[in-house]
Amino acid sequence: MFSLVIHSLALALLAAPAAATTRAIAPGVVQGTAAIVIDGALDDAGWAGVPALERFHQYQPEDGIPAPEAYRTRVQVVVDAGALLFAIRAWHPPGQAPAGTLARRDKVARDQDYVGVWIDPAGHGRSAQFVRVNVAGVVGDGIYKADEDEEDAGPDFPVETAVRQLPDGYTVELRWPLSSLRFPHGDARPWRLMVERSVPGAGGMLLLSAPLDKNALSFIAEMDELSQMDQILPVVQDKGFWSFRPELTSRRTSSAGATSRRTDLGLDITARPRADWVFNATLNPDFSQVEIDEPTSAGTNRIALSLPEKRAFFLESADVLGMRIPAFYSRAIADPAWGMRATFRGADRDATALAARDRAGGTVLRGSAYETVEHVNTADSTVMLLRGRRHGAATVAGAFLAARDYGDGGRNLVLGADGQWRRRREGGGDVQAAWTLMGSATTATFDEAGVPRAGRQARGGYAWGKLDYMSPDWANMAQLEAIGADFFNDNGFVPQSGIAKGEIQVNRRLGALSLPGGIDTHETELHLGLHEQRTLGSGRAGAAGDEAVQRWIRPGFWLYGARQTRFWADLGFDHQRARPGGRLHRTPVVYMGIESSPLPWLVRLNGELTVGRQLDVEADAVGRGGTLQAEAGLRFALPAGWSLESDHRWNRAWVRHRSRQDFVDYGWRWVGTLHMSARDSLRAIVQNTSAARLAGDADGGADAFRFDLLEPWQDRARHRSLLYRHMPRLGRSLSLGVTTDVNGALPGKSLGVTAKLQWES
Repeated sequence: MFSLVIHSLALALLAAPAAATTRAIAPGVVQGTAAIVIDGALDDAGWAGVPALERFHQYQPEDGIPAPEAYRTRVQVVVDAGALLFAIRAWHPPGQAPAGTLARRDKVARDQDYVGVWIDPAGHGRSAQFVRVNVAGVVGDGIYKADEDEEDAGPDFPVETAVRQLPDGYTVELRWPLSSLRFPHGDARPWRLMVERSVPGAGGMLLLSAPLDKNALSFIAEMDELSQMDQILPVVQDKGFWSFRPELTSRRTSSAGATSRRTDLGLDITARPRADWVFNATLNPDFSQVEIDEPTSAGTNRIALSLPEKRAFFLESADVLGMRIPAFYSRAIADPAWGMRATFRGADRDATALAARDRAGGTVLRGSAYETVEHVNTADSTVMLLRGRRHGAATVAGAFLAARDYGDGGRNLVLGADGQWRRRREGGGDVQAAWTLMGSATTATFDEAGVPRAGRQARGGYAWGKLDYMSPDWANMAQLEAIGADFFNDNGFVPQSGIAKGEIQVNRRLGALSLPGGIDTHETELHLGLHEQRTLGSGRAGAAGDEAVQRWIRPGFWLYGARQTRFWADLGFDHQRARPGGRLHRTPVVYMGIESSPLPWLVRLNGELTVGRQLDVEADAVGRGGTLQAEAGLRFALPAGWSLESDHRWNRAWVRHRSRQDFVDYGWRWVGTLHMSARDSLRAIVQNTSAARLAGDADGGADAFRFDLLEPWQDRARHRSLLYRHMPRLGRSLSLGVTTDVNGALPGKSLGVTAKLQWES
């Protein structure tokens, strides 16, 4: 199998690149301001005579098929001195109503009818900005990173949209300000554009204006050129834009009989003096992050590493950074007092520089091969990041320098280089190679209280490489990562050190099949996964060198069928070690999972199950057990134009030993959002978690002595929150919230009341 993978990758590397096909979309060009009102009517004089694009292709459930005539889509584009404007007409068969209700921003998904506009203003095909608009007028936007084939819904763009539903479909008008599009100054590559349309009622169909096939490594591999932009860019590229967003947050908390009040004033500033330069500053940004659907409280900065990034200051240059989280992770800057950033985007190079002051209270990781120690830092620190890249037609190469200074408590310095190379194989199929190299010098250590103390300098290294190959018959990946025992990055996310990991994923693509039982699939794959994780050496990690930590061989299959259903199952021939010098346990398991959108009101039903032999790390023993995770997303249209989102999540993990020293971990969370209008919503979060090691008599088994040292314990926690939010436009909002938290290990409960006002101008 290894030779098969190497052979297929070698063929891809030696093959000649395919000739690129240039397709273009011609917009109407208006030197001043277009006479177009964004109302969804599409009857303005400004649309008259503008060329229309009606060439759409099916991408899912099956690619390479022209769009059905019953689902015709027409797109017109106009560019003026201030914005790109889009008029989109989507047809449906008579009597078929489009799906979609009011929802929160960025909750536009494939279970809804929507249209999306994707723009690559830099033209290099490595990132794109996108905006989706569903039939209820809800907007989802963000940045797509081609290197990782990943959407980042964090960035929000000040677009203006309008939707009208018609008996035979719907219309969308979109105004996208040029000030929010990031493009080089002067001569550069042509802009690239793609329009998508989701039709869940037609078997989960996804239509694209570009002929993308599933052999491509990224979603933006086949975008069309947006021609005639050279007629307007010289006029607008030297225009300056400013944005100010002050925010006022008042918070009152009560816990253990003590009450505290705090009022903070924060400010975000964005300045774009010309197209290729953007400057950002933030002062005292609030951490409450009311738009995140995770339980948050006064101590949220301690769990910052597990939260999605929504802070505008850290989202500005996400496309320029292009760094994996071991190199830089913005959530490691938990509670900045201030921050400054400058970003440059050129035709063949880009760069960003960041400086910030991070308050005490954040989490700092010190990992080893078998555990991760989390220190709650008690000191303020200064953060610095420098990043630069150069783009070629097939390659991108970059370097970066990151530092965190704790003053008298020492510092952490990381220097790195990374890059990527990609090539289209003749006859279809892509190959892509990516790599990261880093070295660190660290003098900051932490005592048990989280106080940083300067110690002797520790130097460590990090290396990562990945090779991807896609063709009509194969989807393969090989990856290698090595982390030195003394490598630390306090501005990244590195939970382990002193280890080497190797992984190979081989997927044989069989296409559409008719299986026994009347099951028809759109895609079918046979899968084999190989993984090995070993220690590298003692160092500070304290583990013996060249010791297997984890090993698995996992054959399986993956299916994609009707109602956007994906099902997979693997047999896991796994081995795991719990501690240095311990036993390498056999932990055979069965993995299976499903994702589906079965009904118009049950838009998401996901589940993952693992059953078999589970390693109880604390006991260093294996027992019968498993893990179960399930998610359900429900959407209901209510009278008077209201709607309800109801999202449920359950998780459970358990291990049962012969000695009855059982371990169990359970959690349940419900997030419900009532939308009274496009501007007003009421959100509730209810979460219960519990974990316990149950006491019991040992039965004299071989592992009985391991349980004699374990004490029974139990943890319980409960969170409740209610949030009202009024958002008349992007960047302007009023939020009022109340939270209660109960920790079973502490007496009483904590209560928090928060009011937050944002006003962007």
